[in-house]
Amino acid sequence: MNKISCFIAQERQPWYYLSMDQHNNKNSIDEIDQRIIEVLQQDGRRAFTKIAADLEISEASVRQRVANLINTQVMQIVAITNPIKLGFSVASMIGIRVSGDRLLEAAEEISAFDEVIYLIICTGSFDLLAEVVCRDNDHLLSFLTEKLYKVQGVKQAETFMYLRVHKQNDWAFLSQARLSPSYVRSRQDEHFL
Repeated sequence: MNKISCFIAQERQPWYYLSMDQHNNKNSIDEIDQRIIEVLQQDGRRAFTKIAADLEISEASVRQRVANLINTQVMQIVAITNPIKLGFSVASMIGIRVSGDRLLEAAEEISAFDEVIYLIICTGSFDLLAEVVCRDNDHLLSFLTEKLYKVQGVKQAETFMYLRVHKQNDWAFLSQARLSPSYVRSRQDEHFL
């Protein structure tokens, strides 16, 4: 049976929280690893015995490969919720401009909001991009006026409402790839040793 890890949003840290140097090192995965990943993308709870039978390899090999793929951060097996089924029917991406001296503090404060499911510090026209889900337009308006615009350092925000998702990779958005804080701390400690 596959182990499924579920983390509460406020306790999760994104993959990209780690040093970018770690992401420049390519992980070596072969065709069998890729096929295992594809199977788990379709059904993260599929039994290793069934995957092994489909790929004509041993269950032990599947178990070892999955453990390696998880340990090297090539993939995670997590529960992904459908915001619409949970009552969040309004989704948007918000571009945010922040005073340079408050960028990290503002990002930290904004990332703590329940409505924010994805937040990146970026280059370009905006300093931050936040993916936000709300129950309805009134909830979004409340989020903007009572939370986001009150964050010290936020100068301007532009909201891009989602009309329809035209493409979504099966492997999930970066916003859904998260690590537990203790794992992130241990990996950061290793990086600096």
